[in-house]
Amino acid sequence: MKTAYAVIFMSILVVFLFTAITTLHPMGYPGHTEMDDYFIKNAQIEVGANNVVTSIVFDYRGFDTLGEATVLFTAVISVVALLRGVKKDEE
Repeated sequence: MKTAYAVIFMSILVVFLFTAITTLHPMGYPGHTEMDDYFIKNAQIEVGANNVVTSIVFDYRGFDTLGEATVLFTAVISVVALLRGVKKDEE
């Protein structure tokens, strides 16, 4: 029974991966969308930034960037706490 589940799962995974690979844009051709054109045309007017990438990261996706920074900060603090070690009380 476990083998049947594994075969079904692997079949679904292979179909998903094949579909994902066949629908990718060719290398070097990013394929513009309407959203790309909107950002290029309106970034300087709406945000006041000369760099479109900077305006997207810090203004249009500001909360997302803040969330990523919070996760990164939490991970760094956790690693430091783990590597710091615990001092034992001397008796």
